[in-house]
Amino acid sequence: MNAMTAIAELMGPAAVLTSPEDIAPYAVDWRSAYRGTPEAVLRPSTTAEVAETVKRCAAENLAIVPAGGRTGLSGGAVPQANGPKSVVLSLERMNRIRDIDARDFSLVAEAGCVVQNVQQAAAEAGRLFPIQWGAQGTAQIGGMLSTNAGGIRTLRWGNARELVLGLEVVLPDGRILDDLRRVRKDNSGYALRHLFIGGEGTLGIITAAAMRLQPALKRVETAYVAVPSPDAALSLFSRMMESGAEVIGFELCARFCMEMADRHGVGLRLPLPLESPWFVMLELAAAHASIPLREIMEECLGAAMEAGEVTDAAIAESEAQRQAIWKIREDYPECGRMEGPAVNTDTSVPVSAVPEFLRIAEKEMKARWPEGRMAAIGHAGDGNIHVSLMAPPGMKDRPAWVARAGEMEPLVNAIAVSLGGSFSAEHGIGQSKRHAMAAHKDPVAMDVMRLVKDALDPDRRMNPGKVLP
Repeated sequence: MNAMTAIAELMGPAAVLTSPEDIAPYAVDWRSAYRGTPEAVLRPSTTAEVAETVKRCAAENLAIVPAGGRTGLSGGAVPQANGPKSVVLSLERMNRIRDIDARDFSLVAEAGCVVQNVQQAAAEAGRLFPIQWGAQGTAQIGGMLSTNAGGIRTLRWGNARELVLGLEVVLPDGRILDDLRRVRKDNSGYALRHLFIGGEGTLGIITAAAMRLQPALKRVETAYVAVPSPDAALSLFSRMMESGAEVIGFELCARFCMEMADRHGVGLRLPLPLESPWFVMLELAAAHASIPLREIMEECLGAAMEAGEVTDAAIAESEAQRQAIWKIREDYPECGRMEGPAVNTDTSVPVSAVPEFLRIAEKEMKARWPEGRMAAIGHAGDGNIHVSLMAPPGMKDRPAWVARAGEMEPLVNAIAVSLGGSFSAEHGIGQSKRHAMAAHKDPVAMDVMRLVKDALDPDRRMNPGKVLP
C-alpha cells in the first residue's frame, strides 16, 4: 500500500487530491511567479490526521509543503520547481475556532481558519482581533503565523508574532508539540513558539494557535490626507502619536500608486484630487466612546496645515466612507498587478529613516532604469515601505521586464539594510528572498538557524527550498 492510498483510507478519498485539475491551484503562487507540481494535495481535518500524514510521508521519503490560503507573495506555499518529490499539505479543512474567552481576551483557532472569520468571531464576543490586511478574507491563520504577517495595524499591535500566546505544532517526526496555553507570563525555558512563527513550515506544521484579543473599538476616525513629502508625513505622524489618541493606521502612498488605483480599481473613489505627490491614510481609534477622537483629529490636521505638513484632508463622515478609504489600500495590490509587470520589494527601515530611504531609492532607480516607474506604498508608521519598479506603459512581458530590471530588488534591499533596516518586513522569505538571506543575513545567525533546522528536520523534508539559502 503506497502513502496516498493509506492516507486516503485514513482521512477519506475527498481529502486526497491527485487529478491535475484539482492540484493545479496549489501548484502556482498568487503572483504566478513560482510553479511546482506536487504528487498530491492532502487535506487533513484534525491534528491527529496531520501527525499521521507526516509519519507516512516520512516513510515514503516525500517532502511536505504546508499551505494555507495561498495569498503569500514569496512563493513559500508552492513546491520548488525541480525540487524533491513532494506533497502539498493544505490546512483548509482545519477551520474550527476551538475556544473564545472574552474575559481572558483570548481565542484558540485552528490553522485553517480564515483570518476574517476569526475577526468576526472576536467581534461577536465583543472583542477585537486586530491584525488587518487586504487578503484577510482568504488568508488563513496558519499562513499568517508561518510568515509572521503584518498589515496596516502593525504600528499599534505588532506583527502576527505579538498576538500569539501559544501554539500546537506537528513536528517533522510526527510528534505533536502541545503548547496552546493562554498564560501571559511563562518563563519555563525557551519560548518554542517563536521558532515556528515566521518559520514558513520549514521546522513543523502549525495546526492551532492561542491568540490575544483586544477591547472592541468604540470610536474610530479616519482621514485621507494630502502631504507634500515623506518628511512632512513623518511630522504629521509624530503630531498624531503625541495627540493622546491611539494611532492604529498610518499608510503612506505615492501619487502614482493612487493613479493606478484610480485607473483599475472597481468601485473605488479617491477622496481628494490627485494633485499632491504623496497621500496618507490615517486612522485613530479608542476603546471608549467618550474619547473625543474627532476633535483630536481636526485639531491635529489643522495644526499640520498651518505648519505646511498637510495641504488637504478629507475626514470620513460615515462608516461607509471609512471603509471606502481602506478599500483603496486593500485593493491596491490587485490594481498594481493589472497595471503591468513589476519588480517588487518588502523592505523596512527605522521610521525616522523612511524619507531618506525613499530619496535614495528613487535617485538610484531613475539613474539605472529611467524607463521604469517607481511605486511606493506602505506602512510608514512602522517603517515598512513597499517599493516597486513598474514596467513602462504598455509592456506586458513580465520575464522581459524582470530580466531588464531584476537587479532593482537587491539594490533596494541593500539601501534598506544600509539604513539599519531589513530586506524582509512582512511577506516572509519563501523562495523569492533566499538570495537576500545569503547576501544580508548575519553569518552567525545563519549558522544558528541551520543548527535548529538540522535538529528538528535533519532529512530536510519540511518545505524544502524555502527560507534557508
